[in-house]
Amino acid sequence: VFCEQREGKLMNTDFELISEGRKLADERGSKLVGILLGGEGIENSAKELGGYGADKVIVCADRNLEVYTTDAYSKVLCDVVMEKKPEVLLIGASNIGRDLGPRVAARLHTGLTADATHLDIDMDRYIQFLKESSTIDLEKIKFNMEDTNLKMTRPAFGGNLMATIICPDHRPQMSTVRPGVMEKAQYQEGRKGEVVKLNVSFKEGEIRTKVLEIVKSLKETVSLTDA
Repeated sequence: VFCEQREGKLMNTDFELISEGRKLADERGSKLVGILLGGEGIENSAKELGGYGADKVIVCADRNLEVYTTDAYSKVLCDVVMEKKPEVLLIGASNIGRDLGPRVAARLHTGLTADATHLDIDMDRYIQFLKESSTIDLEKIKFNMEDTNLKMTRPAFGGNLMATIICPDHRPQMSTVRPGVMEKAQYQEGRKGEVVKLNVSFKEGEIRTKVLEIVKSLKETVSLTDA
C-alpha cells in the first residue's frame, strides 16, 4: 500500500487502504507492507500504520520527497517495487494518487484499475459479493475457484454498471481506490509493524520539476470526502 502524506501527516485514505489490504493479505496468506515517502523524520508517522494492520512499513526519506513531485515519487516507488516484487500495489485515488498510479504502472509495464470501489482475492467472497450486489444469474457461470487474481470492481459507463477487472499476466496488480469506500479498521493499540528505512538517491536530471512555493488560499476548509 502506498501511504500518502502531506506536510508530514498521514491521510485518512492510508488507514482505509491498510485495513482493506490486511483482509486481502489474509486471504492470500501473504504480508501487508506500507510504503511511505517523505522528508526527514517521516518515519515517526509510520508507526501508526502498524496499529491498522501493516506487518511492515518501508520508509523512504529524502529532502526531494518532502513535497510531492511526479518524477521523484514515481522513481522511488518503482525502485522499491522492482526490488520487493509485490503481488498487489494499492494507491488512494486522491489528486496525488491519480497522477502517480498511471505513471508507475506504465514504467512497470503492468495494468492499473482506476477508482476501484471493491476488492477481492478469495473466490467464495467474490461470489458472495456478486450475490449481494449484482443481478447476474450466477447459476449460468462457471467460476474458477482456484483463481487468485485480485478482482477489482469499479463503476463503468458513467456509473450505470459495475465492471470487475483482473490483471492475470503482469505484476504487480495495481489499483487506485476511491477515498471513503473502504472501511477503516479499529486501531489496535498493542499492534506494531516493523519500520524499515531505505536509502534514496537521485541522479542529476531525474527530477525535472521543482516546487518553489506552496500558497494556501483558504486557511480552514472542510474535506468533502470526509464530511
